[in-house]
Amino acid sequence: MTISEKKLEAFVHGTVADMGVAISGALVHIGDKLGLYKAMAGAGPLTPAQVAEKSGTTERYVREWLNNQAAGGYVTYDPATAAYELPDEHALVLADESSPVFLCGGFEVVVAGYLAETKVTEAFRNGGGVDFQDHDERLFRGTERFFRPGYRANLVSAWLPALDGVVDKLTAGARVADVGCGHGASTIVLAQAFPASQFVGYDMHDISIAAARKAAADAGVGDRVSFEVATAKDYPGTDYDLVAVFDALHDMGDPVGAARHVLSTLAPDGTWLIVEPFARDHVEDNHHPLGRAFYGFSTLFCTPSSLAQEVGLGLGAQAGETRLREVLSQAGFTRIRQATASPLNLILEGRP
Repeated sequence: MTISEKKLEAFVHGTVADMGVAISGALVHIGDKLGLYKAMAGAGPLTPAQVAEKSGTTERYVREWLNNQAAGGYVTYDPATAAYELPDEHALVLADESSPVFLCGGFEVVVAGYLAETKVTEAFRNGGGVDFQDHDERLFRGTERFFRPGYRANLVSAWLPALDGVVDKLTAGARVADVGCGHGASTIVLAQAFPASQFVGYDMHDISIAAARKAAADAGVGDRVSFEVATAKDYPGTDYDLVAVFDALHDMGDPVGAARHVLSTLAPDGTWLIVEPFARDHVEDNHHPLGRAFYGFSTLFCTPSSLAQEVGLGLGAQAGETRLREVLSQAGFTRIRQATASPLNLILEGRP
């Protein structure tokens, strides 16, 4: 065996860098949870003591945390003043939950992934699954916070207009089912934009449904939104003008069966909106930083969830358009097209 010292050195350096990234994920979550980023946003240069005072935390811990953040380029450090600063651009990603590029929810999901390691390791050995409901609550809260900025930025302005005639129906008054709604972020965005329509969100996780009901009440849309516990294969109702499934089809054990049920509940001229993580059809085309993240989420959460359910198809979070089209076709959808796409999402339209 011939070892290239140059390749070995490069890989060791890269792996050590990944180690720093991996441990820093927990520190990003701590900074988010304690309001450290929010305390620094727009405040200019601050000493560790000032950050601690503004956030109600302890200076010694904050000092260590800030040096980790400075080493990773998340904050800047001025040795002349011993002060740290969160650049405005970084604050959009780390401190502003209304920003379309806010990403702290993703780090909350990462922490839930570390907590799931023992269960997923055993699933590797026995080939079984890990039910979504067996995960730490940070998975559900983090998932909602990760996807919500994208829904707010794109759903009403770009994704719905790309569908055939759906905006006009929603404006006039339509019946809408949001299947796999989680904490209800997507349902609430829809209800806020289209007050003449009626919306119902379905999810199999009762704790998420309770959170969604509270979120709808807080958002002032409780008059036109309801949430119920149900699966994608048994949710009630018919003649929906729009059924939406946001970033959830690949998590289902039997996505073909779910698609058949969607078809049976649509109005004759109804539309199924499918939003999935963006992926190319060939795995090698997904070997990039975003694909790395999605394959990671898929290994820890999405695939184990599917394998824990009946059928256990295991689409994974990087299924790609061709595989998703196959699912819809097998279920009986005859008109399927990619309506649009974003860097994070693939948006498909299914019609009877």
